[in-house]
Amino acid sequence: MKQDVFNQYVDRICDLFYISRESLFTKSKKREFSDARYLLYYLCVRRNIQPCYIEKYMTEGGYAITHSTILHGVGAASKKVQEDSDYASIIKEIERSV
Repeated sequence: MKQDVFNQYVDRICDLFYISRESLFTKSKKREFSDARYLLYYLCVRRNIQPCYIEKYMTEGGYAITHSTILHGVGAASKKVQEDSDYASIIKEIERSV
């Protein structure tokens, strides 16, 4: 169940950011990829998916990640939500569609 929700979020975020699924799971630090990953972590945590599961699913996708990186991403996305109403509305739209 959790992995299905995770995969739905991945698909929606890739569509939203106009990136491929493979790009999301690369080690690239380009802003477009890191922002997409941070949004993914944020949405998953809001859906009560534990960071250990996020770490597992990311690793299965080919992107090894640490627990602290997930928490950093959640914090960065949270800050962006507070500062940017457009970003907050995007999150609401994604949550409604999944």
